[in-house]
Amino acid sequence: MDRNTLATQEDIAQLKADLLKDFRALIEETFAHAPNKRWLKSADVKKILGISHGFLQMLRDEKILPYTRIGGAVYYDYQDLIQMMATNKNQ
Repeated sequence: MDRNTLATQEDIAQLKADLLKDFRALIEETFAHAPNKRWLKSADVKKILGISHGFLQMLRDEKILPYTRIGGAVYYDYQDLIQMMATNKNQ
């Protein structure tokens, strides 16, 4: 696709579906090596999802991704990551 080709809504929907599939595969692959690690720190989640601190903050603020705060540390349940990905999955 060159710079002068327009993307259709179908193209964009397919790209979104592909990205979600890739994120899910990345999460599953990452935790296949550490299945006993249920609670993740923010840095782990950002690395797994490939997102910025600001985007992770937005996921918390918008109540898209549940979290637990203990002292100054924020923790995320691995199963909540999987559920978030499944909830936002397009068919």
